[in-house]
Amino acid sequence: MLLVAASTLAACGKRKAAPSQALPSAATVLALGDSITHGSGAAPEAAHPAQLARATGWTVVNGGVPGDTSAQALARLPALLAEHQPALVILSIGGNDFLRRLPDADTETHLRRSVALARAAGAQVLLVAVPRPTLATAVGAGLSDHPLYEKLATELALPLHAGGWARVLGDDKLRSDQIHANAEGYRVFAEGLVTSLRATGLLR
Repeated sequence: MLLVAASTLAACGKRKAAPSQALPSAATVLALGDSITHGSGAAPEAAHPAQLARATGWTVVNGGVPGDTSAQALARLPALLAEHQPALVILSIGGNDFLRRLPDADTETHLRRSVALARAAGAQVLLVAVPRPTLATAVGAGLSDHPLYEKLATELALPLHAGGWARVLGDDKLRSDQIHANAEGYRVFAEGLVTSLRATGLLR
């Protein structure tokens, strides 16, 4: 936990994100993503959106769809924004793009458009970095965040939750399979996410 907090605060210190407004306890939050947002590999109550709701008192909508790419999540976003009118969108998407070796430029475009849509709807955005598998990870060298998330966070002045999925999905004890967390992994991720939310001022 201390390592997660230290890395989060260090990352925040390097980047000048736009000032965040703390969300009230009754706020609605949209977690947009794929299977690791959905909570595949564990019971529904172990998914990190459910754990975040219990930790904060927020209403957290689980907008994770297994198998979704960044393009598919972007296509779903307008309807989700209209239905739920979230105060915050937690954007954690891109893993399936990397697994399918889709062009990084396309993933970046979809993420930029997702951020723009969320902001236009009046929501704040927290970007969640997603790791990219490499040849090194196949031989046990661990995972690291894809650099495009740091790039986008800097250019768009976004708060970034860095290293969360890389830590969980790089640890055999925290995974249910090669690409999904288990219940303990989702717990660890949710704890780190809460730390980031507090560090950025979104959560008091």
